[in-house]
Amino acid sequence: MATLPTFEVNAVERKHLFTIAEQIDKKQCSKFSRDEIEQLLYTYRAITGDPNGRIDRIKFRDLLQDHFHMSDDFFMDRVFRAFDKDSDGYLSHEEWVVGMTTFIKGDLDSAIEYCFGVYDLNDDGYISREEMFQMLKNTMPKQLTEEDPDEGIKEIVEGMVKRMDHDNDSKVSLEDFKKSIENERLLIEAFGPCLPDSTLLEDFSAKIFNS
Repeated sequence: MATLPTFEVNAVERKHLFTIAEQIDKKQCSKFSRDEIEQLLYTYRAITGDPNGRIDRIKFRDLLQDHFHMSDDFFMDRVFRAFDKDSDGYLSHEEWVVGMTTFIKGDLDSAIEYCFGVYDLNDDGYISREEMFQMLKNTMPKQLTEEDPDEGIKEIVEGMVKRMDHDNDSKVSLEDFKKSIENERLLIEAFGPCLPDSTLLEDFSAKIFNS
């Protein structure tokens, strides 16, 4: 298993991280205790390798690869975007803690909303046929014997729309998505991998909170 980087923290930096943890805790934007938030901030600091550093797309992708064994560039980018709420290309301390809440302490409803956000590529509140096609084309293995693989993917898309479009408006809303997951739990990652493996997540959590 991958290990988290280590670093030396002085009293000034320790106080700074403590203050940030208190501020995030007061906002009640996560399910972590104040002490857990502080531990997450130490992990954030370890990942950046710099007291003034921030987690950018590359550092986050390294984290997903090393600790959660994610390897699909497209979906790692989508996961980053789901964490990066203000779309500035970096994860703030708060964005890091809130995102990890979904990963580590999220219930089914929060997981559904998170996955839907990953799959809603243009953030319009729906997963369209075009978005389904783009995601499935990215994740489906290449069939060398298939004369026109796009046609095969289009057939799968139509099957998914039929299965998940409960209000029959030719696209999948969040409510459609929720109903689909309630009927069949495995559909939560229907269009690509975006949730961490539970065993790897337990190992990652242990490194943060039991260190």
